[in-house]
Amino acid sequence: MAAEEVRAGGPLSDLVRARKDELGLTLRDLEERCTLPPASPGGPAKSLWGRSTLSLLLNGGQIKPPNAQRIAALAAGLELSEDEVREAAGRQFFGVDTLWTPDRKVRAFVRDFAALSPEDQEKVFALMEEHRRVHAPPEH
Repeated sequence: MAAEEVRAGGPLSDLVRARKDELGLTLRDLEERCTLPPASPGGPAKSLWGRSTLSLLLNGGQIKPPNAQRIAALAAGLELSEDEVREAAGRQFFGVDTLWTPDRKVRAFVRDFAALSPEDQEKVFALMEEHRRVHAPPEH
């Protein structure tokens, strides 16, 4: 799917909805929190998420995939890590699953991981573990 295409509902929508409710935010509150720092000292902060776009996202409407700046602004507004928001967006807009080794030192991005056979899923994890083992810093 091309980056210009749109996708309705999914993991990012679910994450934003749950976190917005958890924090007790209105759409206006969330819009105001999803800002970048001012371009110049004393300048106005700029919101990267308007209420209409947030509403579409929350209600399963179609929006364009967010870029890195919009991911960062949304993460700040929701008080979440950029990785968590980026992973949800990757799954919703591109069908990419993020996998981690148990120690969270190796991350892999796999398209439609759940569609792989159990054997192929095990191969992915084995490859990740081997990468972690080979690239681990030497123990002293």
